[in-house]
Amino acid sequence: MPRDVRAYLVDIIDSCDAITVAIHGLDLTGYDGNRLVRSSVEREFIIIGEAAAALSRIAPDAFAAITRARRIVDFRNQLTHEYPTVDNALVWAIVGHDVPVLRRECAALIQSVAPEDDLG
Repeated sequence: MPRDVRAYLVDIIDSCDAITVAIHGLDLTGYDGNRLVRSSVEREFIIIGEAAAALSRIAPDAFAAITRARRIVDFRNQLTHEYPTVDNALVWAIVGHDVPVLRRECAALIQSVAPEDDLG
């Protein structure tokens, strides 16, 4: 059975929370100097991108309601396929600015999406 919209939104929220925990107490220099944390954060962004891509296929309206949704998928592709070009300062900026927005939007979307069982 395919996963429903809410499951992908929860994946995104969980990854946003994991990123927040991973970078707790760090600044850009600390982030840049800690490969384990960078790897963790990048992995969570890959999950976010995969979940967003799935939403684009199964729930285009939910996908469209996410700020910069297409850029999220593109960022996942960069992390996966063009990893040597990843700019840690850019990732840090995304963590600080975009992750909280994404988490809020996905939490709000969950409230507006009926569980699969209620869709008939």
